[in-house]
Amino acid sequence: MNEEGQIEENSGSDDLYEHYSFTASKGQEPLRVDKFLMNFVENATRNKVQQSAKNGNVFVNGIAVKQNYRVKAGDEVKVLFEHPPYENLLTPENIPLEVVYEDEALLVVNKSAGMVVHPGHGNYSGTLINALIYHFDNLPNNSSERPGLVHRIDKDTSGLLVVAKTENAMAYLTQQFFHKTSEREYVALVWGNVEDDEGTIEGNIGRNPKNRLQNMVYEGDEAENGKPAVTHYKVLERFGYVTLVSCKLETGRTHQIRVHMKYIGHTLFNDERYGGERILKGTSFTKYKQFVDNCFKVLPRQALHAKTLGFEHPITKKWMSFNTDIPEDMQKCIEKWRSYAKNQKEVL
Repeated sequence: MNEEGQIEENSGSDDLYEHYSFTASKGQEPLRVDKFLMNFVENATRNKVQQSAKNGNVFVNGIAVKQNYRVKAGDEVKVLFEHPPYENLLTPENIPLEVVYEDEALLVVNKSAGMVVHPGHGNYSGTLINALIYHFDNLPNNSSERPGLVHRIDKDTSGLLVVAKTENAMAYLTQQFFHKTSEREYVALVWGNVEDDEGTIEGNIGRNPKNRLQNMVYEGDEAENGKPAVTHYKVLERFGYVTLVSCKLETGRTHQIRVHMKYIGHTLFNDERYGGERILKGTSFTKYKQFVDNCFKVLPRQALHAKTLGFEHPITKKWMSFNTDIPEDMQKCIEKWRSYAKNQKEVL
């Protein structure tokens, strides 16, 4: 299966590269492997998955299987090909970067919304990594063999990222993120009127077994299916049907703010993956629907910006803090809601 869900080449060789690897959860009911992989792999079709199995590229617990094999709890499902995954084949690209700060050890960039941080399934070019390896030579690899990356943010999230330029900087900065001594503050617009002025969300985060493109909070006996995650939030401004909040991360799980805010009933505004692209709060009036649709058009992505980043410099050991303005698309959306809320108060 290639990164666009194409599953059609013959392995025919003992020298194979792992492209996908999934372990069936404890609650997995017996399910055909072709259907199982369709739930896990973005852009895959059943025909392509079946062809891959016919070609001997699908393995369960180390043994090649056909498409009608039924995956059971605990099974390890892998898709292997003769060529390395495309995301490992990095090509330098002359893509402009907004560099906020740079010295001999590191740089801080302000990533625009829409830019993928590193190549992956369906995104082989135009990423931050492609830009970095064009503009900077000999960036150190992290544990995932990704040059310069200390941490990441989602494609449609804008904001600050620190990039290591030396092996020492990579190790020093990575440890700060691991030990939670770095500082990351995000600004988000969420659906609903957040009840408390501030609070802390704790909940283990892991893959959603029913939708592999989402993560979810696992509770109680199932908590071990996720990894510990802590988000501190504070209300910045209330607009009635939506709320502007600040979120500080104590951990850095994938989609953490998006998952945690949905968990407490406040999905991010226009977060399509988690259901925020629908009207979740408000009235049934046509004018209100038109207003929200206009907000969606102004901000065609989830309302999330990595605004503040702080860390200890790997050489000087001085604390460094960086702050960026909320980008124009998100700011325009906030202004629309601010104006709407003001008008509502005047009517009342």
